[in-house]
Amino acid sequence: MRISSYTAAGVLATVLALPFLARGAALKVGDHAPDFALPDQNGNVVKLSDYLGKKNVVLAFYVLAFTGG
Repeated sequence: MRISSYTAAGVLATVLALPFLARGAALKVGDHAPDFALPDQNGNVVKLSDYLGKKNVVLAFYVLAFTGG
């Protein structure tokens, strides 16, 4: 099974946000997402910051994704 770069980006963004949440520095509505980089379907590294000011990016978080719930 192949995971799309958007799915992988959402999972990584969630993982990257966990240290912020653990320290009480939770992201709020309107905050910028932490920058992260992931390979796309062709193996090219893509960073979230590459799209800043160029395109709209939506990060979707699925509470029960990959949990069997």
